[in-house]
Amino acid sequence: MQRLGIVHTVSQLAPTFAELAGELLPGVQLTVIADELLLKRTVRDGVLDDVTRTRLHGHVTALADFGVDAVLVTCSSVGGVVDEIASETDIPVIRVDRAMVEHAITIGARVGVLATLPTTLAPTIELVEAAAHRSGRTVEVVSRLCDGAFAALERGEMARHDAIIAEELDRLAAEVDVVVLAQASMARIAAARAGGGTPVLSSPRLVMEQLAGREPGS
Repeated sequence: MQRLGIVHTVSQLAPTFAELAGELLPGVQLTVIADELLLKRTVRDGVLDDVTRTRLHGHVTALADFGVDAVLVTCSSVGGVVDEIASETDIPVIRVDRAMVEHAITIGARVGVLATLPTTLAPTIELVEAAAHRSGRTVEVVSRLCDGAFAALERGEMARHDAIIAEELDRLAAEVDVVVLAQASMARIAAARAGGGTPVLSSPRLVMEQLAGREPGS
């Protein structure tokens, strides 16, 4: 792969993925589109509407026409639409959370899903259950919503955002074999907890490792 297109719905994620690309995909040229309205409309309305579908499809088409070899969409809330678009597009179109979920179901049968938005919680649970079904595994999903965390992120209150997630994560981790953090914006929490206890997975590094052809955590 020589050129990777990335669609962000949270602009603050751009440095995270640029850093990972520099480490794991050296020499790959990034072409980035940031469209926060995709997520803002979904959060406001509580559903993915046709306007959001059309806008996202347009972004992917524009990147494909520009000549990228693959497109990564870093928003889990629009993951279902990413799958729809992928089935209609000649180049790979990748949802950010699939690699994380596929790794999680190999770790244990009780999978915790932690999210800061209701619009992300349901798609992630569905993805875990679908991945388990495809692999012939039986899993139990235990989900939690971190109320107030995303609002803190939007206000720029990173410490408050992280504290809300960490508190809920501690409770969830005691009940399950592995926890997946449903949004890429939660990745710092996984990094802070590395080194023991219940595994906590986040999507950015795992999807970039997948794009680089590496095994998870290698």
